[in-house]
Amino acid sequence: MILARIFSKIYKESGIILVDANGQKYICGNPRKDNPITIKLLKENLKWKLLIDPELEFPEAYMRNEIIIENSSLKDFLMDLIKNLGRNKVTTASLVTNKIYQIYRYLTNFNLPGKSRKNIEHHYDIGGPKGEKLYDIFLDRKHRLYSCAYWKDDTKTLEEAQQNKIEHIVKKLDIKKGQKVLEVGCGWGGMAIEIAKQKDCEVTGISLSKNQIQYCKEKAKELGLDNQVKFELIDYREAKGQYDRIYSVGMFEHVGKKFYHTFFKSMNNLLKDNGLFLLHTIGVVDKPTPPNKFINKYIFPGGICPSFSQIITPIEKTGLIVADTETLIRHYDKTLESWLERFLNKKNIVKDLFDEKFVKMWEFYLASCAAAFRYRDLVVFQLQIVKNFQSAHRTRDYIYS
Repeated sequence: MILARIFSKIYKESGIILVDANGQKYICGNPRKDNPITIKLLKENLKWKLLIDPELEFPEAYMRNEIIIENSSLKDFLMDLIKNLGRNKVTTASLVTNKIYQIYRYLTNFNLPGKSRKNIEHHYDIGGPKGEKLYDIFLDRKHRLYSCAYWKDDTKTLEEAQQNKIEHIVKKLDIKKGQKVLEVGCGWGGMAIEIAKQKDCEVTGISLSKNQIQYCKEKAKELGLDNQVKFELIDYREAKGQYDRIYSVGMFEHVGKKFYHTFFKSMNNLLKDNGLFLLHTIGVVDKPTPPNKFINKYIFPGGICPSFSQIITPIEKTGLIVADTETLIRHYDKTLESWLERFLNKKNIVKDLFDEKFVKMWEFYLASCAAAFRYRDLVVFQLQIVKNFQSAHRTRDYIYS
């Protein structure tokens, strides 16, 4: 079987037993002798579907229970597979289909305000009130942050790692008492509320998710901070005012390539002349690539992870200045593993809220992303952006002192 030969080429270390729909076994690579990882294909057509478009066909078959993984969790199988695959494509056919998809998506994807709102609602307002329960299940309990945490050597819990992330960003923003701060894509409000409390400043958070804005407003009122922190259900293109500090964490992935220039032009207009803007976004270390088909279809429609070059060019065109950059490596994989562990520990609750297919879909989403951040091409970029040289720090001492 051609698929077995492909797997054998991928596995330079370790290996699997591949079993087709007729029960025929194929040894791929060097599987362990005791309880080898075994992949069973229950449908005959998977032999060619997985060759043409493995990025979409494998997770869809897994969701339909047409692929069975024995002697391994999905996460461990994907970690081992991606470790062996590295940054290569599975097959030449998959490389071709990805190129075609890249062209198709560029021609058809326009994240205008209305489309952006629908894309955000698909993920963050999923299932109405049920969606809020879903995020309670796997996010950190203190701040409910749905973005990459910051893992120091002595960090033990997700809660500690997310607090580390807030502290790291707060130091980079160098916020002064009484300043006006804008968060573009405020999530569930945890960072905005923490910054307002820490720095005694006025914070505005914006999002396109009705669930998020309602939750944020209730949380701010509960904590007695509703006069200091406000949240608005608006698009970044609709934001008004002038701010001393702007930050955006995990939102830029939803902007879309056609609107990168519009995004940075908007930030330029909202930022005071002596202000500072921090952008925190998932990115790819390779040249520009199309979004993952599975993630784009089921998890984040309209989303894409930019390459570094795609971020820098529109910044230059707006006249903004990149004052500092940092690439966070081996942080998001640990964050995703923590989310996945919590998710699977309560998968029966998720199944009751949604269904078994949803559980498998989100398991694949979290596990595959963890593997991509550990062994493939995904990282997190943090860019500190200013309007003039006078707003930039001469050293990084202020961050680490």
